[in-house]
Amino acid sequence: MDGHWSLRVVTPPASEPVTLAEAKLHLRVDATDDDALISGLIRAAREHAEQILGRALMTQTLELGLDDWPRDEILLPMPPVQSVASISYTDAAGVVRTVDPASYVVDTASEPARVVLRWSYTWPADVLQPQSGAIRVRYVAGYQSAADIPQAIKAAILLHIGHLYENREAANIGNIVTELPLAYRALLSPHRVVTVL
Repeated sequence: MDGHWSLRVVTPPASEPVTLAEAKLHLRVDATDDDALISGLIRAAREHAEQILGRALMTQTLELGLDDWPRDEILLPMPPVQSVASISYTDAAGVVRTVDPASYVVDTASEPARVVLRWSYTWPADVLQPQSGAIRVRYVAGYQSAADIPQAIKAAILLHIGHLYENREAANIGNIVTELPLAYRALLSPHRVVTVL
């Protein structure tokens, strides 16, 4: 895709790829005192993994904003994409209009997924509102369930949770400070999506 684009989370995941029980088992924690902390670390580790991977892990609704219509196709970052809910745009008069779903096809098998116009259709010719993100593609991305997420990604998330749990401070004076274990990136690397938009 040419031009400026943005991506925002409309509806965050309702669950995480690793449960509290799985994280506590990994951490060898039996008490409930740190449950809220560990739950926060699970979310932080998932968000960090998503950034590195360029991949949505759990089902969530995203909205891609574009300034202009593409020449050929719209690429949807953060696979896997489950479905496209709508494509809308704001015209020069400030009216929000929805693109007819019959005019395009969503290819969810590709990574990244893409929206392609059907034969003989074109993108709307209306003059767009001169604003950032006048075109908005709202879609659902992420694996259907935690069971569908590759085990290597879950293992990396558990490593990250363990690291965050054991190293809670930004500075650790007088001790050896370690970064995330080397295995973390090695586990994620085969599942990374490189998207050029």
